[in-house]
Amino acid sequence: MATTTETSQSGALDIVKLLIAAFVLVGGLFAYYYYVDMSLPLRVLMVLAGVAAGIGIAMTSAQGRRLSAFVQGSRIEIRKVIWPTRTETTQTAIAVFVFTLVMALFFWGLDSFLLWLTRTLVGSTT
Repeated sequence: MATTTETSQSGALDIVKLLIAAFVLVGGLFAYYYYVDMSLPLRVLMVLAGVAAGIGIAMTSAQGRRLSAFVQGSRIEIRKVIWPTRTETTQTAIAVFVFTLVMALFFWGLDSFLLWLTRTLVGSTT
């Protein structure tokens, strides 16, 4: 039986990459507010460029590669899901609605009975 160990330590380079990615992202936001004299579409492009560059830099780190592998694995697993048909979905929704209605009526009746019982015991007519 082979045992693999995974180290959870990030190298200094990965930390630097994540810090640079954060600075680039914040820089894009800063540029949006600093260059108020420029046109709005250009400022929005600066923010989008900062976000894209920040994500690109972050994805080169070990955490980014693990996130990418997780997303790829999730996409593979989502393809294996057997989705219900329209009929099954409709029947399930109707069953949930009917059950909810029955339970609402039950609790309304129980509440009314307990209210009546409390008023009878206390002697209130209101």
